[in-house]
Amino acid sequence: MLQRLRQSSSFWMIVACFCFAIMGVFVKLGSAQFSASELVFYRCVAGFVAISMVVLPQGKSFKVSGPMFKLHLSRSVSGFVSLLLYFYAIAHLPLSTAVTLSYTSPLFLTLLMVFFLKHKPQRRQIITILLGFVGVLILLKPTFESSLWMAGLIGLCAGFLASIAYINVNKLGQAGEPEWRTVFYFSFFSSLGAGMLMLLQSQRLTALNQSNLWIVFGLGVSATIAQLSMTRAYSRGKTLAVASLAYLTVLFATLFAVFLWDEKLSASSFIAMSLIAGCGILSSARGIKKQ
Repeated sequence: MLQRLRQSSSFWMIVACFCFAIMGVFVKLGSAQFSASELVFYRCVAGFVAISMVVLPQGKSFKVSGPMFKLHLSRSVSGFVSLLLYFYAIAHLPLSTAVTLSYTSPLFLTLLMVFFLKHKPQRRQIITILLGFVGVLILLKPTFESSLWMAGLIGLCAGFLASIAYINVNKLGQAGEPEWRTVFYFSFFSSLGAGMLMLLQSQRLTALNQSNLWIVFGLGVSATIAQLSMTRAYSRGKTLAVASLAYLTVLFATLFAVFLWDEKLSASSFIAMSLIAGCGILSSARGIKKQ
């Protein structure tokens, strides 16, 4: 039974979703003290150090070929920018809203596979995608009527860039790249990018102390487990089928937000989130036919 679970892409995606929701909680807590670039830096350095400590003693090689390196670079850059925008959205929006906007990635993923990978969607799939973006408009409406409209658009951009990263993760898995190397390069490049942004930011860097060290630790651990689990899920399963399970993060994050911050969803927000999640799952589950 345990062996079957370890081989199941669905199991690893559920683990990833739960840990990503926990990561969102730590980001929300940390946003009161740290900038988005600082949070991304600590989140990615944790993954880089963890992977290095496990892999280096085993003597495994980090070297990759030219074409494979380009895939790693594309995955890392898109993933890094997506993560940076996602953390910004979490800091400025209700947790459930920020997570939902970021997890529009399956909708964008379907569109990318249609326009760039030359796949032909079914008619029902087109309808569900359109309905999903109707849900996005409903969810964004309150932010456009307030000072949070920019954060809402940034959260949506995070979802788009995440879809590009997931396509690259799937390609790397299909090419035989091990999960640890994919996470290693993502953590490495993202740490460098976030580190440079930290040096360029106008505000003073936040010193680590007893009051915030537990936030950084929790962020790093939850993010590393989530990243490894997600990479394994995408590399072993069908991209769209695995992506449809990503909406469990929305459920987990909403529950955390209700219990920790007493966040209350309006009727329109609840309808929008349900519409986005439902349409994303349907568009992924129905599959795509090649032309």
